[in-house]
Order: sequence, then structure tokens, then C-alpha cells
Amino acid sequence: MNKQLYKLPQLPYAYNSLEPYISEQIMTLHHTKHHQSYVNGANVLLEKIWDSRQKNTELDFKSVLRSLSFNVSGHILHSIFWNVMAPADGVKNKPTGEISKAIENEFGSFEQFKKEFSQTAISVEGSGWGILMYDRLSQRLLIAQIEKHNLNGYPEHKILLPLDVWEHSYYLDYKNDRAKFVEAFWNVVNWQEVENRFNS
Repeated sequence: MNKQLYKLPQLPYAYNSLEPYISEQIMTLHHTKHHQSYVNGANVLLEKIWDSRQKNTELDFKSVLRSLSFNVSGHILHSIFWNVMAPADGVKNKPTGEISKAIENEFGSFEQFKKEFSQTAISVEGSGWGILMYDRLSQRLLIAQIEKHNLNGYPEHKILLPLDVWEHSYYLDYKNDRAKFVEAFWNVVNWQEVENRFNS
């Protein structure tokens, strides 16, 4: 069995492609150091679980599985995050298609959605994420906060647009001005990818 289940994905653009909104330095560190650490952490924990099974040894599953959830969730969220961004000269500043209709139906307008999403991301306590999700059960769009990486959501929630507001995402560019980073993020949102995720 191949135990290295998780691998760092390549970015669909160069590290400097999101400038001036997100710097090459931030993107390089965020991808090669922070995201890589979640991939490594998840694989180490899986190795620990497999070794425990092979050797029939006791394992503190509460601790190990919580750490595994943190690392795997970090890997998944970052993998989506990279893809819902694109160079500003190649993206539309508003969604179109079915996701646009869904946003207008749920929030009344794109401007209201943008306001609610921004306030959600800015007000995350400590480290975490602002998320636009689609709830398959109610067939509605939802905005939520995620603390750290652990996904405090229901299995039927499909993540459409995650925004990483851990300080490592913006501090080198924006210092402690998270609101300025969130505002800059709207310039690089890849709405076509959000639409693809919504329709998949």
C-alpha cells in the first residue's frame, strides 16, 4: 500500500502572478512551507496509524485523529484556495452563470454577499477561514467561519470559496490589517472555478 496519500499540488499560476494583491514572497512561503507542513503532518500521522495496526499497539485515537483532521483539512482547504484565485487581469470582478443566480437568490445582490462574506472573514477569531458553501440538503448557499482548519461543518456542505485569514496569508503584505487583505482578495477571485465547483 502506498502510504503517501497526500502530495502538495502545483499552483495553476506562478508565485508572482497575484501581485500586487498578494506578493510572490507570501505565495512562496504559504505554498511551500505552510501547505507543505500540513501534507507532511497528515502523512506522518497516517504512518503512525498504519504502524499501530501492523504492530497491534495502543494508540491515543482522540489525539491522533484530531491532529489528522487538522492537517488533512488544512491540505484540502489550501488546495481549493489556490484554485479559486487567478491573476487579476484574467478574472471577472463578479460571478456569472448559475453561481451568480444562486448568490442573488440567497443574498439579494452580489454586493450584499460580498459585504457579508468580507465581514465573516475579517471577524474570524484568531486563525481560520471565511467560507462560502453550498448545502446540498437545503439547496442553499451558506457563509461560515472555520476555526483553524478543523471543518466544523456538515458532510453535505460543499466548499465553493474559501479565504484563508491566518496571519501567514497576509502579514508580510498587510501587517495586521486583515480587512485590507480581504478587500484585495476580491481582485483575484477566479469566479469560473467557483462556478465549476458549484456545478460539479
